[in-house]
Amino acid sequence: MTRKRSIEFRLYLITDRALFPDTTALLRAVEMALRAGVKAVQLREKDLPTRPLLDLAHRMRELTSRFRARLFINDRADIALCTDADGVHLGQSSMPPSAVRGIVGERMLIGVSTHGVDELVAAEREGADFVTYGPLYATPSKLRYGAPVGVGSLKEVIVRTPMPVFGIGGIKKEMIKDVMASGAHGVALISGILGVRDITSAAEQYLNLVGERV
Repeated sequence: MTRKRSIEFRLYLITDRALFPDTTALLRAVEMALRAGVKAVQLREKDLPTRPLLDLAHRMRELTSRFRARLFINDRADIALCTDADGVHLGQSSMPPSAVRGIVGERMLIGVSTHGVDELVAAEREGADFVTYGPLYATPSKLRYGAPVGVGSLKEVIVRTPMPVFGIGGIKKEMIKDVMASGAHGVALISGILGVRDITSAAEQYLNLVGERV
């Protein structure tokens, strides 16, 4: 059953500490994006052991709270609860949204990564609040999920669900117009913001392009 909950952000920033020499540099980069106006961050550091991840999540929670931005924790509902995060983001190998809802309750938002229509329909049925869909374009971070699905596929799935759908995967500035014209609620990004030298400027440009007011 679809839950109709407000998803007020349109730019969804996802972390990847592999782009930085250490976690301090990652936090500094995220802070620059938040200063530019980014209002939602997913802490996605799947290979970190529990204690270092919990420590980083606490630091990220402090940072996002300072800028009144939402914090999502990838996969780990327990870490999300411990840090008073705003939500959990699940992959296809994670617990289903319905089970996570039983853990985190009604307050937290639940996002799900999807790569095809069947996964999107399942996420909706299991109570997800929003999904990411892709990869739309070729990108090294999404190679494991197969060939890019393209904007045409994005259009097809959007008409099948009232859930907010975020395009993800290799999205550059010049592609935003097509992605948003497909009916996407917004875009999810890693390297488009965190992988460039001027993070503040990149974040501001993407926020402009998706129509999110700064």
